[in-house]
Amino acid sequence: MAELDRSGSKPPSSTPDSDSLLRRLAGPSVNKAGLAKDQTEINRIIAEVSKGSKFYENEKRKDRELTLRIERILRLRDEAVQGVDLNKVEQGVDKLIAQLEAKRDLSQAIVHVDMDAFFASVEVLDNPELASKPFAVGQGVVSTASYEARKFGVRSGMATFVAKRLCPELIVLPSHFDRYSEMSSRVMSIFRRYDPTMCVAGCDEGYLNITRYCDEHSISPEDCVTQMRRIVQEETSLTVSAGIAPNKMLAKICSDKNKPNGQFKLEFEPEAIKAFMHDLSIRKVPGVGRVNERLLESIGIKTCGDIFRQRAVLSLLDKQFGLEFLLQAYLGIASNVVQPGQREERKSIGAERTFNALSDPAKIYAKLEEVATELEHDMVEEGWTGKTVTLKYKLNTFEVHTRAKSFDRWISTRKEDLFAIGQELLKPELPLTLRLIGLRVTKLKDLKAEAESKARGIKRFFGSASSTGSPQKKRRIEGPQADQDDEDHDHSPRLSQDGFAISMPGYDEDIETDLADASASHGAEPETSLYRHPTAKPKSSSGTPSHSLLSTPSSSKGPSLPPSTSPPRMGKHSPLVLNDSNPFGTSSSALECPICSRMLETDNDGLNAHIDFCLSKQAIKEAQAASLQTAVPSKAAANAEERGAGLLKYKKKG
Repeated sequence: MAELDRSGSKPPSSTPDSDSLLRRLAGPSVNKAGLAKDQTEINRIIAEVSKGSKFYENEKRKDRELTLRIERILRLRDEAVQGVDLNKVEQGVDKLIAQLEAKRDLSQAIVHVDMDAFFASVEVLDNPELASKPFAVGQGVVSTASYEARKFGVRSGMATFVAKRLCPELIVLPSHFDRYSEMSSRVMSIFRRYDPTMCVAGCDEGYLNITRYCDEHSISPEDCVTQMRRIVQEETSLTVSAGIAPNKMLAKICSDKNKPNGQFKLEFEPEAIKAFMHDLSIRKVPGVGRVNERLLESIGIKTCGDIFRQRAVLSLLDKQFGLEFLLQAYLGIASNVVQPGQREERKSIGAERTFNALSDPAKIYAKLEEVATELEHDMVEEGWTGKTVTLKYKLNTFEVHTRAKSFDRWISTRKEDLFAIGQELLKPELPLTLRLIGLRVTKLKDLKAEAESKARGIKRFFGSASSTGSPQKKRRIEGPQADQDDEDHDHSPRLSQDGFAISMPGYDEDIETDLADASASHGAEPETSLYRHPTAKPKSSSGTPSHSLLSTPSSSKGPSLPPSTSPPRMGKHSPLVLNDSNPFGTSSSALECPICSRMLETDNDGLNAHIDFCLSKQAIKEAQAASLQTAVPSKAAANAEERGAGLLKYKKKG
């Protein structure tokens, strides 16, 4: 009969020098390749250096909160097992395991590639004298440490003052993101020779499916990856490590086995995979962070093999731990779908600034305005709007707070309006002493997809004489449907494209940068762009970007804000919004578009711009060319040409 295993059930103490606090102070990057095996002395030094700082006090508070959370979970567990036949619970879980096992797919060769200490390696290319020296990239916060520095315990996410205490000879370099972006592009272009639809997971890593390449070139996966790594080194002088496995989770774990400049292939056999996972530390599983590691340890789970032993408890506490994800980890089963990131997966877009502690409201508002400017650029550049704006701020005590406001219409992307919303949310909270401020937009709408859909609709209107539906009517109902989509996806389950769970509940809370923020409490100004993707395009210096929410930023066509129109600044309770009846975010007279029949809150110039979008000259030319290829043009096609010519004439009159 199954019995409850209470090993590890005692909640950890949260005294100032407790093991749990020392581990928390060590930060989230303790599993980086090249670090010393025994972290005990390193963790003690980190704690000693941090003592007395507000960062240290904040980490103590979080450690106490996590300890209380563990106590609650243990009480929940004890209550859940009362009077329950654990054997029957295990039998139910075993059926789920059989169902998951039936989904195992060993047919694909998946590779995870990970550049070795990427930023540091690029710096060595430009300054060979750094080779074999302990150095770190990032002022205020370490973004990458050389392998020589890692031997002393220096790692990414660590405040530089802590890093220098661990390694007094440490050389600290500023970041050169343009250079990293250049080298990243070169490396990724090599990877795409083997899989054109690879999934880029960052500037220095990605996933490839090399199954087809290996079949077409009659080469084994091991030889293929060896060749790929050799070409990367020959063409860029950079090294890459790789893992080869049947799915993405296993490939990522394997890529860390022989770092740096190595590769590891896992046998494509179910028993070999389960044996590989059995003794693996639970923290090595992608999707398990340091918080969930402690929660799992509290119920006796330190390795993936422990998941099976505790499967009854995990089933009873499914909401807290995510049973299916953990069973997948135990079995070594995960998604093997590799494809470029999809825009529809985007849940939010935001920007933030970290700085030395500020109390002056004017200076805080200046930082907020910087954030609004960056957010405007990113929203316009990437083609997004949304319905909810969240203000995030961090106090000088390192406590994080958020305030949010939702609208029933799509918000404007103008920096003035984003700033005004943030100001409205922040003003009631003042006075405050802050060291971080940010804005985030959620409940997103993909404006690029909408623009492309409209463009396709115009082409269908002219090119399909046999169409039985009305493109105008279809477009008119798309708007209201979009407006009714109020679902906030921020808390939706984290699933892969093929339905596999990819993280535990609450994994996002593990992604923290508290050690990075610690630098501010010691007088260092962190690099605020540190966590911005190096391949992100720089802000345009040629002028203000278009504020159109119906055209893509790269397009010269579409209903951009007319130069003659000066939109009013948003009042405290009257946010400037964009929606199907107000695509320009302006307050003007209502005019009807003669092609899509929408009422537009704009002036005559704005109407002409909208007609340019609805009915571009190029679309008419394409329709005319298509109709000329038909021996006997249909009546519908002829009417379309006539209507198009009439609309251009109408536009010129305006």
